[in-house]
Amino acid sequence: MKVAVTIPKDSNGFMGRECPEVACEGYFKLKPGTGLTGENLPCHCPYCGYTGPTDRFWTKEQIKYAQSVAFRKFSDAFTRELKSLEFEHKPKGGFGIGVSMKLKPGTPPPIRHYREKALETHVTCGQCTLEYAVYGVFAYCPDCGVHNSLQMLQQNLDLARRQLTLAESQTDSDFKRYLIENALEDCVSAFDGFARERARSFASKSTDTVGAESMRFQNLPRSASRMKVLFGIDLQQGIASDDWTFAHNCFMRRHVLAHASGVIDQDYLDETKDASNLRGRRVAVSAPDVQRFAAIVERIGSGLVASLGSLP
Repeated sequence: MKVAVTIPKDSNGFMGRECPEVACEGYFKLKPGTGLTGENLPCHCPYCGYTGPTDRFWTKEQIKYAQSVAFRKFSDAFTRELKSLEFEHKPKGGFGIGVSMKLKPGTPPPIRHYREKALETHVTCGQCTLEYAVYGVFAYCPDCGVHNSLQMLQQNLDLARRQLTLAESQTDSDFKRYLIENALEDCVSAFDGFARERARSFASKSTDTVGAESMRFQNLPRSASRMKVLFGIDLQQGIASDDWTFAHNCFMRRHVLAHASGVIDQDYLDETKDASNLRGRRVAVSAPDVQRFAAIVERIGSGLVASLGSLP
C-alpha cells in the first residue's frame, strides 16, 4: 500500500527546506511555483552551496509529519479492514451459543504537526525569479545556485538612492544633510558587507584562507592591495582613475562622519589629499556626490564578482 502525503505550506505559500549536509543542516524556505521549471532539478543549499536532489532537502519536522500521516492512514485502513470482518451470530435454541466479533474503537495514532520557522530575509532571485527566505542576508539561490551578494548590494544602493530622493523634498536643512550623509554611510556599509561575503565565499581559492575570510573593505587602496595578494585580481580594473580616487575620498568621508563627528582631521587630509576640504571644517557631502559614488561602487562590485568568478 502506497500513501501520498502533501507537505503543507506556511501562510505565505513558502515551504521549509533543510540542507542534508551534517556540517550545515541550514534551514531555509522557498515558494513552490516560482523559479525554474522542469524535471529532476537539483536544489542548492543557500548557506554552504551543497547541491543535491530535491528530495534530500526535507526538514526533520516534515519527515516526522509525513511518517505520522502515513501511519495514521495505514492505521485507518487496517481499522476499516477489521471493521469489515465484524460479525454476530445470535444463539439458537434453548441452549444455543451466540458468537460475535466486534472491533473496539481505539485512539488513532497522533499527527505530528509542525510550523515553519520565521526567517530574516526574503529574496526574489534576479536570475531565475525564485522566491526564497534565509537567515542572515547573503545566500545561494536554491534553484539556480547564483549567489545573491551582488543583488543585495544593488538593492542596498537603491535604498540609499531613495534616501537622496527623500532628501530633495526636505525643507529642514539639518534633516536634509542627515539623509544625504546617511546615504553615503549606507553605500560604504553595503559595499563592505558585499565584498567581505564575496571574499569569504572564495576564500578557498586564495593564498591565505584565514586572511580572505577576515577581509574588510573600508579603505579602497588597501583593500585593492590585499585582494591582489590574496586572489591575484585587480579591484580597480575597469574603473577610471578619477572615479577610483573619488570613491576612495567618499570612503574616507564616511570614516570622518562615523568616527570624527563629520569634522575633517589630519588623517583624512593625509589619506585623500582632498584640497576641497579644510581641517577643522565639517566634511562636505552632496546628493550628486552620493549618486556618483553609488554608481562607482556598483561597478566595482560587478567587477569583483566577475573577477572572482573567473578564478580557476
